[in-house]
Amino acid sequence: MNPALLVRIRPSTPWRLGPETGLLSEAAAVWHSDAVYSAVTLALEQLGWMEEWLEATSDPFREPVARFTSAFPWQRNLLYAPPPRGLWPPETGAARARWKGAELIPTQLAGALLRGERFDEQAWELDGWCGCLIPAGSRSATGPFRFLRRSCAAVDRVTGGHALPYVTGCVQFAPASGLWCAAQFATQTAYAVWGPRIQAAFRLLGDSGVGGLRSRGFGRARSVEFQAGLLEDLLFGPAGAPRPGRGWWLLSLAAPAPGDPIRWDEGDYQIIQRGGRVGSLAGGGARKLVSRMLAEGSVVVSPRAPRGTVTDVTPEGCPHPVVRAGYAVAISIPWPGNA
Repeated sequence: MNPALLVRIRPSTPWRLGPETGLLSEAAAVWHSDAVYSAVTLALEQLGWMEEWLEATSDPFREPVARFTSAFPWQRNLLYAPPPRGLWPPETGAARARWKGAELIPTQLAGALLRGERFDEQAWELDGWCGCLIPAGSRSATGPFRFLRRSCAAVDRVTGGHALPYVTGCVQFAPASGLWCAAQFATQTAYAVWGPRIQAAFRLLGDSGVGGLRSRGFGRARSVEFQAGLLEDLLFGPAGAPRPGRGWWLLSLAAPAPGDPIRWDEGDYQIIQRGGRVGSLAGGGARKLVSRMLAEGSVVVSPRAPRGTVTDVTPEGCPHPVVRAGYAVAISIPWPGNA
């Protein structure tokens, strides 16, 4: 089993993560895995390890030393993730209609669903403001976050100080809440070498900020905590992982590799487009090439774990190569039709 490192980020300020719509007035609560990889890469550049890191992770023909899940919300002892498509909401029970709008559910509840266990429907309720399934009657009257809008103004200091007001979207996290992600390593040796370096990179990101409006103090973290173990144990706790099957529940974006034996006529998956800008100083913020990827929460059917690959998204005129990480982090789950 591959070792993993769970990262819990406890924000101290609002965060602005760009939404799929690209609208300034909106924000996202999920930090996608390709953006996590990019941010870690830029942090490792400041720490002096970028060249070694790129050599170990950006070759499409070699197994990367580490791959990342996307970063999803957490609250107290609950880790949230997109439910497996096609299996949520449960087929039976009165909660089916009430839970249909849940975009994020606790991984512990997902594990119970995948193991075929019954759970108390009255113990959970949907927080419609953030789309999370939260414990009913818990101390937290809300879910782990709220979408907010902040009024800003761009001041022209060249032509007389005229101000152009605008509204920007952001995410405010509740107390004892934040974002979590996991790094999964290829081997124990890879974990021994890169585990401490990735921890240093996330600590640096917590201090310097993540996402937009960092110059205004957004994207900072009060603390970043780490927990080592196996990914299934970290996600599902003592109850254990679901029975393995031919379905693979994606916890990251994924760009399927040419050799991935995915059955495209089965499963339940969503495809999204990813763009973004080059984060390096040399790249000058140029727009990356757009590529299509499998979204988190998708379930693909394959006889073995999908590997994924990196995609060359270097914009014209950029002085250095730019790749988008599409390595898959997936959990094996039962799927209808299993032998």
